[in-house]
Amino acid sequence: MISKKLFGLITTFALSFTAVAQDDMLSMLDSAGTKKTHEKVVTTFKDQKIINAQTTETVKAGTMSFNINHRFGNIGVASNGGGHTLYGLDNVSDIRFGFDFGITNNLTIGIGRSKQAELVDGFVKYRIMTQTQDNHIPFSMALYCDASYNPQSASIFYNGMAEPTAANPFTQSDVHRFSYVTQLILARKFGSRFSIELLPSYQHRNYILANFNLDNDAIETNDLLSVGGGFRFKFTKRIALICDYFYTFSKYRTNNTANPYFMPLALGVEIETGGHVFHLNFTNASGIIENNLIPNTTDDWLKGGFKFGFNISRVFNVTHKRK
Repeated sequence: MISKKLFGLITTFALSFTAVAQDDMLSMLDSAGTKKTHEKVVTTFKDQKIINAQTTETVKAGTMSFNINHRFGNIGVASNGGGHTLYGLDNVSDIRFGFDFGITNNLTIGIGRSKQAELVDGFVKYRIMTQTQDNHIPFSMALYCDASYNPQSASIFYNGMAEPTAANPFTQSDVHRFSYVTQLILARKFGSRFSIELLPSYQHRNYILANFNLDNDAIETNDLLSVGGGFRFKFTKRIALICDYFYTFSKYRTNNTANPYFMPLALGVEIETGGHVFHLNFTNASGIIENNLIPNTTDDWLKGGFKFGFNISRVFNVTHKRK
């Protein structure tokens, strides 16, 4: 069942887009016969990610973005944090190094490696359309597709699996180690300070353990549907408040007392310093990429199960413009 918060989020988006469409139609009628420039809205978001969530932003053609994402350990004592771990700073939940390349202004490809599960991933992001200042196009849209490979040793990757039998044989395969995420990203900028987005998401994992939720008899599934949302509110020219959240539609993860699951929530501050975009954030998600954070967030904010982290990106020109 969809939560009230999620229903409210979806309703807000629907109403805002409907209002924009109506305003756009009236504007077209009022200015019939008048030439429009349809100038594009720029920097709906400042980076390719809010914190955990992707944005509609892409890397410009001929440039490369080098990204470092870091998550420390849990802060709260009830979640193995506290003073003895310097409130999580002694521990590391995940680190990811990534390189993103702009093929065109609307097409970006990227590769990265994460500490958690040793995931190696590659992605493609294509910006389908961009919001215009006159609301001829009322919002921006992008498609994001990521594939990851888990290279862990077989004893770790298949840990917890029941021993194969003659009746239920099992053959290990590299195909099992792949997982995939596809997201449609919808974003809109309101004025110069406030931007929001919605991310319907689909994930497929080739291999999972056949775990049961003993509270409702639901079984874990290879496929997961989720929806994310996020916003950016700009305080000054270089500082903004950022937030994102994912809701996963999974009966197995609902009220599972044996294997608790919590929705990934992240809050932070964005700081722009020249060619750098720097995020200081707190999140209960231990993983950084969607293949980890959407299915595997098990820490509770209310028990101090959130960790400090940062995202930093630096853009470089990799091709020379002709004079």
